[in-house]
Amino acid sequence: MKKFSFILLGMLLLLLAACGQSAPQFRGTVLEPAEPAFDFTLIDEQGQPFTLSEQKGQVVVLFFGFTMCPDICPAALADLSAVSRELGADAEAIQVALVSLDPERDTSERLQQYVTAFDPRFKGLRGDEATLAPILKSYGVFSEQRALPDSAMGYTIDHSGFIYAIDKAGNWRILFAHGTPVEDITADLRLLAREGG
Repeated sequence: MKKFSFILLGMLLLLLAACGQSAPQFRGTVLEPAEPAFDFTLIDEQGQPFTLSEQKGQVVVLFFGFTMCPDICPAALADLSAVSRELGADAEAIQVALVSLDPERDTSERLQQYVTAFDPRFKGLRGDEATLAPILKSYGVFSEQRALPDSAMGYTIDHSGFIYAIDKAGNWRILFAHGTPVEDITADLRLLAREGG
């Protein structure tokens, strides 16, 4: 009877240990169940095709914005640059990309100059409006051109400010709201970077 009690206690401890090894605790908004991210092909800042599904094996972090954005975009990219520095060696498993909402003005050259000012590894992606439309719809991105009649800019673009994290398997896993602390984004991307070995 005593031996049976010890076996039972041992099994209980193993069960509790297994429960302790639950799924990672992410700080951003986790999409459950995880589903394959909407695939797309855009042109990068080097003028080369960038296909999302071909990035498997890396964590892809997407931000939708434009180079003449006065506030949300530079703040988000500065945060992601800080995240990249904090990640250290884990940053090698992560690809940050700005998807332009302003294809009229954001040429590949302009995107290259803009994104690499934040981090030399960042990519800038562009496509025409017809190409962008289903991408924006799939990721729930709000984007609306607004005229600025008294400005040399002519117009600006009002848009949502979310950051999207797609895991190494190509699943959209996490959504970060604008202003999410750098340490929270860093913690989550580190977990994703270390998944799968």
